[in-house]
Amino acid sequence: MENFKTVFLPLCRTTFDMTYANAYYNKSLEVLNGLNVQVTAPTEPLTSPEILGAYLNSIKTSLPDAAIVQTTTFVDSTFLASIVQELSCPIILWGVREPVIDGGKLRLNSLTGVYAAGNVLMSLGRKFSFVFGSPDEESLRPALAAELDALRVKKQLHDLKIGVVGHFPPGFYFSNLEDVDLMRHIGPKLLRLEAREVIKKAGLLTADEIKPALLELQQNMTKTDCFDDKTLEQYSRIRTAYKQIVEENGIGALATRCWPDFFMECQAAVCTAISFLTENGVVSSCEADIGGAISMFIAKNFAGSAPYFGDPVSLDEEKNSVIYWHCGAGACSLARKDTGAAAGTHPNRKLGITMEFGLKEGRVTILRLGKGPNGYRMFLAGGEALDEPQKFLGTSVEIKTDNSAKALITASVEQGWEAHFVVAYGDIRPQIKALCKWMDIPVSEF
Repeated sequence: MENFKTVFLPLCRTTFDMTYANAYYNKSLEVLNGLNVQVTAPTEPLTSPEILGAYLNSIKTSLPDAAIVQTTTFVDSTFLASIVQELSCPIILWGVREPVIDGGKLRLNSLTGVYAAGNVLMSLGRKFSFVFGSPDEESLRPALAAELDALRVKKQLHDLKIGVVGHFPPGFYFSNLEDVDLMRHIGPKLLRLEAREVIKKAGLLTADEIKPALLELQQNMTKTDCFDDKTLEQYSRIRTAYKQIVEENGIGALATRCWPDFFMECQAAVCTAISFLTENGVVSSCEADIGGAISMFIAKNFAGSAPYFGDPVSLDEEKNSVIYWHCGAGACSLARKDTGAAAGTHPNRKLGITMEFGLKEGRVTILRLGKGPNGYRMFLAGGEALDEPQKFLGTSVEIKTDNSAKALITASVEQGWEAHFVVAYGDIRPQIKALCKWMDIPVSEF
């Protein structure tokens, strides 16, 4: 995890069985190193508040983003009080299983130590999470990884700059979020730009500057030869203008107005231009949907691949499935392998260039960061993207949901969820739930 630093603090009292404690210490370090975490750790367990204090003082020049505190044996609250005093980062409490139950002496008593630690953290108003298990247990690794992934993405959200190009389309109230409220509760900063800035920049580009965009299009999509030179040039100008604006402003995600401005001013669609931004790591939502862009950012960083952004447009009770669709903005890597991504025209405006394909099959997570009556909330569901052809002009995917598709649709409409959702490949629900716990965001799981 680049630029995300952790410190491992194994806490012990020598009145317990140090043979087991030292063995757990060594195995725990192996686990953390196997999770690809940048970890700082003492050379041996920390067996007194004084030793702990000296160690914390030694790492002051490189403060961590998270602390993994293992109560390897029972320890009293003075240990955690020292940690809270010296470290302001989130804390993951790790309790280990008692190694032997044989009617004899309690070897470690780690679990009681976790309770003492949790109590003092609560009393001091510090956020923390808890994982339990010995380092050789299979279930421990994904639990630790989910917490660390969540904290990594939480930090990325705090550092994120979202480019918002233009205003949301008329009547699309759900696309907007307020700048200061978003910074306070989620973290990202909004950079408000005008659609005309993109259009003006596109018009001033030279023929040499737009050549890479045309080459990118032709190398990654079929049916590009169906368009005349003017359409290809307009696409290449828009794609290049977006790319330059993103790079010049340090933008990590984009929420852009698309209609009617670009159709009217450029006689072109922006769909494929922003698809390639998403493909290359700068997730981009249509219709200036800020919450949609954040949802895509979360999905990309947990799944490690391009997410999809679309509307729920069809319910099939017999197949227990929902079709998610959008006009033509989907990353090329999401296309079915047998068809790939084809170039097309917008289904309503009849202008190019859009993406045309059905999405590939596979395990997926459906998510949406939205606003409810009590603040931010997260929609979450799991399912299988079916091996189905393209359902409508544009891009689409049919998802068989884990639970009742009809109940999902009914409840999400009655609860007032936004009309745009994000589909990520893989099951990233544990990470999303961990992130929401750290950020005090309620999760509605369907």
